Amino acid sequence: MHTYKDSGVDKEEGYKAVDKIKSMVSDTHNENVLNGLGSFASLYALKDYKNPVLVSGTDGVGTKLVLAFTKGIYNTVGQDCFAMCANDILCQGAKPLFFLDYLACGKLDSNVSSQIVSGMAKACKEADCALVGGETAEMPGFYKDGDYDMAGFCVGAVEGDKIINGNAVKEGDIILGLTSSGVHSNGFSLIRSLVTDLDEDFQGEPVYKELLKPTRVYVRNVLKILESYPGAITGLAHITGGGLPENLPRTIPEGLCAEVNKASVPVSPIFNWLQEKGVPEDEMWGTFNMGVGFVLIVHPEQKDEIVSSLETLGESVSVLGEITSADEKICLR
Repeated sequence: MHTYKDSGVDKEEGYKAVDKIKSMVSDTHNENVLNGLGSFASLYALKDYKNPVLVSGTDGVGTKLVLAFTKGIYNTVGQDCFAMCANDILCQGAKPLFFLDYLACGKLDSNVSSQIVSGMAKACKEADCALVGGETAEMPGFYKDGDYDMAGFCVGAVEGDKIINGNAVKEGDIILGLTSSGVHSNGFSLIRSLVTDLDEDFQGEPVYKELLKPTRVYVRNVLKILESYPGAITGLAHITGGGLPENLPRTIPEGLCAEVNKASVPVSPIFNWLQEKGVPEDEMWGTFNMGVGFVLIVHPEQKDEIVSSLETLGESVSVLGEITSADEKICLR
């Protein structure tokens, strides 16, 4: 007799995993969530919108997972997974409504999976977003024991007349940067080739502690600014893989240029530390966020008010530059 468990899939461990996450998941739910875990699909009522447009995004954490699992730290990458998705749909002016995750592994450990989900749930609560479901796939023979991969799926909504797509960006608009918490979740294949000892010293601590800081969730504060200053924010950008050079142009119309003064970017010490290992400066700027995790493009007349409001909300804000007329969409000087 040969059972599913003999093949490497332990259903009982899966049931344990669900039991361990039930309360933390339900804690993210609001009145719009119409059912709990266990259904074939999740039900979410779309309320309080006149002309809603659904906005969706999906992303993963990449090879940062290697560092996390090598060190046995699982909750921070759960936040990374949510933040990478939620910050992306925020760029359209959308409020994240609900989130689902996909977790794949070679051999399921309910203690590990529940810690991963705990990070997701914590980040969802911070953004007032419901964690409504997910899938855990135990795939022996495809993944090695101890290997995990994950992806997230986020759905939000925005009023049709409040969509931000960059079309309203004008010459003279001001570019504001919100600080990152460090590397966030991009460039880790390069980092792993540079850092062979995760316990190497960085400012008196093992460097893995800095590298595993989770991606910031910008949702709550940016939504407050959008509500407080309707029409004043013309473009939004999540600074992920490719840094400012690849992400900021995604919200710039043809014929306009984001002129950024590199000296105004609050470069985090970890990036200087990594660059000293032999990475060219252009490669650094074209790979990492360099200290800016999210960008707002705003009307110049309201720049000072918006900066003050962001700082009141706890953000560290840098005036990075302005929008000019040019053929190239970004210029870092």
